[in-house]
Amino acid sequence: MRAMGYAAEVTLSDGQRFASLGGVTVRNRRLVLLWLRRQALRLANGHGNRTALEREALRLTASDVRPVLFHSSDAPERLRIWATDAHRQDDAIRTLEAGFPLHFTVTDPAVGLSLTLAGWHTSPATPL
Repeated sequence: MRAMGYAAEVTLSDGQRFASLGGVTVRNRRLVLLWLRRQALRLANGHGNRTALEREALRLTASDVRPVLFHSSDAPERLRIWATDAHRQDDAIRTLEAGFPLHFTVTDPAVGLSLTLAGWHTSPATPL
């Protein structure tokens, strides 16, 4: 039997197609939230700087998501607010503590893309 843990993923969608930008599996909910916050800030801080995005793509760690080029400042600003606001982070950890999946989605209205940060509790493997 495998120990229970948590998983997180960042996805991108245009309403018809879906792509995973990366994910991670960790041992507790605090690490899930820490990883999601890190990815939100990385994505937000890369806004508007194509050269920085290209440099960062070359030095990503194995657990970091691929960078995204946002076309408006709405999505990056909402990511930054979510990642740095204590009340939103408290709500996020309580969601995970209660056993519910965590989803936070921002939309880039200039091109209609949605970026979702998600974290959830994984179940132990079922014995055969």
